[in-house]
Amino acid sequence: MKIAVIAALALGLGASAVAHADQVIVLNSEEASYSVVSRGLRSEIARYPLGREPHHLIPTPDGKELLVASTVTNELVVLDSKTGERKRVVRNIIDPYQLGFSPDGKWFVTAAYRLDHVDIYRYDGDFKLAGRIFIDGLPSHLDFDRESKTVFVTLQQSARVVAFDLATQNIKWNVEVGKAPAGVVMLPDNKRLMVALTGEDSVVTLDPANGTVTGRLKTGKGAHNFWPRGDGRHWFLSNRVEGTVSLIDTKDMTVVASLRVPGGPDCMDITPDGKELWVTQRFLRRIAIVDLATLKVTGSIPVGKSPHGVFILKAPAMTPPVRAAAND
Repeated sequence: MKIAVIAALALGLGASAVAHADQVIVLNSEEASYSVVSRGLRSEIARYPLGREPHHLIPTPDGKELLVASTVTNELVVLDSKTGERKRVVRNIIDPYQLGFSPDGKWFVTAAYRLDHVDIYRYDGDFKLAGRIFIDGLPSHLDFDRESKTVFVTLQQSARVVAFDLATQNIKWNVEVGKAPAGVVMLPDNKRLMVALTGEDSVVTLDPANGTVTGRLKTGKGAHNFWPRGDGRHWFLSNRVEGTVSLIDTKDMTVVASLRVPGGPDCMDITPDGKELWVTQRFLRRIAIVDLATLKVTGSIPVGKSPHGVFILKAPAMTPPVRAAAND
């Protein structure tokens, strides 16, 4: 009898893990909440209050936790990255609009869009402020070089990108690149920085050593944010004003596909099986699902007001269930 009970419990735990892995976290920036969406049911299954103006979120370097930036309440809300359950709050992280970890996991950086500063923290599981750099221009998005020596931050209002030395917190360079730069990514070759110009219809590439503009590619109006396809070569780009998502081949710097995703497409994530791209639709209070085999929108799910950041929960490691003996 005990074996049968253990088997049932194990199967129940397995079902719970699968259920959590089916879920998607969506931040509703203008509603101070986050939605939990079921991929299988194609619907929102819960909505919870969350600080004020939650915009972006990121997993910790060990992948165990998910940090949600609550800008106006000056805190990080920590969720379990496998279940989405709320664990704790990290306070006194001032105006964390955008946030990121260096590739080596030793540095944590936030861009304070509302208060015009960039904060650089040393990270070892705790957050130790190394430097706060005040800089005009609405610090927006950020990314790092592969050596974890430099963080690059876009300044939307001043049309510039600035590079900070992580160890010294000094500015390495600060250059004008185009109208309202937002999303920024260091490409895998570590020789090109790609920046989306939300005030234009293009992305530019920069030399990370000095910020020199080395190339320009027309994409769509309101070019805003990037997400990797996962092959090291192709990146998705949301064009928020035009209502499209471009697929960019970064080897040839060409747009190889354009997907119609209406309603202000913004942040993105790809399902663990690589079959779907989920895209928040800021102006429609919805999140779109794109089939990556056909590059077509196959669904759109209502969520909260001004959905911004999105994170698809990943499946926990599964333990094979204990089976009851046939003669029990």
